[in-house]
Amino acid sequence: MEQVTDHILAAARKVIAVHINYPSRAAQRGRTPEQPSYFLKPSSSLALSGSTVERPAGCELLGYEGEIALIIGKPARRIGVEDAWSHVEWVTASNDLGVYDLRYADKGSNLRSKGGDGFTPVGPGLIAADAVDPAGLRIRTWHNGDLVQDDTTEDLLFPFARLVADLSQLLTLEEGDIILTGTPAGASVAKPGDVVEVEVSTTTAGTGGAELTGAGLATGRLVTRVEEGTTPFADFGARPKTDDLQREEAYGSREAAGLAAGAATVSVLTPELKAKLESVCTATLSSQLRKRGLNNVSIDGLSSTRPDRRIVGLARTLRYVPNREDLFKTHGGGFNAQKKAIDSVNEGEILVMEARGEKGTGTIGDILALRAQVRGAAAIITDGGVRDFSAVAAMDMPTYYSNPHPAVLGRRHIPWDTDITIACGGTTVQPGDIIVADSDGILVIPPALAAELADDSIAQEREEVFIAEMVQQGHSVDGLYPLNAEWRARYEEWEAGTK
Repeated sequence: MEQVTDHILAAARKVIAVHINYPSRAAQRGRTPEQPSYFLKPSSSLALSGSTVERPAGCELLGYEGEIALIIGKPARRIGVEDAWSHVEWVTASNDLGVYDLRYADKGSNLRSKGGDGFTPVGPGLIAADAVDPAGLRIRTWHNGDLVQDDTTEDLLFPFARLVADLSQLLTLEEGDIILTGTPAGASVAKPGDVVEVEVSTTTAGTGGAELTGAGLATGRLVTRVEEGTTPFADFGARPKTDDLQREEAYGSREAAGLAAGAATVSVLTPELKAKLESVCTATLSSQLRKRGLNNVSIDGLSSTRPDRRIVGLARTLRYVPNREDLFKTHGGGFNAQKKAIDSVNEGEILVMEARGEKGTGTIGDILALRAQVRGAAAIITDGGVRDFSAVAAMDMPTYYSNPHPAVLGRRHIPWDTDITIACGGTTVQPGDIIVADSDGILVIPPALAAELADDSIAQEREEVFIAEMVQQGHSVDGLYPLNAEWRARYEEWEAGTK
């Protein structure tokens, strides 16, 4: 079998990487793209098997991603999918390394986070592309000897031929160019002293079960060792920095990163309690809250894009402060608090925004609302404006808002901080509070009261079914609503008879 050599690395004028391509990775990331998207890695990042990669000084999160690499054998320009695979000469293994500590610096281009020297090892062996079915390949990654990634190409979001054809529409793929085709779930973080190995092999069958002519072929293990960098970053460029969100993304989950569960994930909102709260109206819950002396627990003055929906979920919070131009420069751009909140909201949670009732700009638009929906958010609640209103209103996820407005966030707001106590629509909301909303309004329920509140609300609505029946039969509401002693006895008799 031919091997990846310095000559092959030198022939690569472009290294192109795909963001998300495996269903397992899409599920882990909480987003499934409709079309492939790409970024470039410099050819100087290429390295051979057995090389050592440096985790830059001051960096914490050197992520590894086992990938299948395609090496172009003949130029491709505006080719079709049916012809694309013939332009690939070799298949091999690669490791798409990068430091999450610099992810913020280049706003999505990944230049510094993924472009470091040695950040794209490939090899060691080359599998002839014309000997295999591209839908019948297997990618495996080992971290310090433990198998951490194991997936196949049978159900990719974007088959390899589609990637080649798509890229060729706007740029010429030249002989020697390398395409990294995405990583499956299981990518994580390597530390100095660690060894990461990646191998590509053929499976016994491709799409539809067809036997492969190249069954049993493998690249051998691509070996990369990690060492600690000793040269600090200069102070005239971006410096490494990270936070718990980047740690979660790098390791794949909060648990894997060794992080405690977020405040909004520790809650009494069990599936059973959630079902109970979904079964009762906010009007009933409000009266039960009032009985307990809680009169200031409604988020007021908002409309809903889906007034037909009843939602129950845990509050996550985001606070905007009034725009001040010098502070917007430091807090408004990049991966700011707004984007962090959207990008970390979890399944069933409700993002509640404090916008001070300011109606003169948008606080959420279609792209970020879509991101929240893809991550499984139950709803978004803002006491400010909504941009791209028609698109947001068309989404399945409800958004509660003050008014539509075309202006961007920076006209009136700075996204400041997340998961803190905020004010929204005239009431206080804390992370982990239980939000219940329907066509009558939005309530904030203290978690400690939720269970008894749900049970008492169910009992109240049962009484009201009886009262409605009695009114329908022609009885006066005097003594019936609310129940006096006589009517309560009749209700208990009715209740016993309906069980």
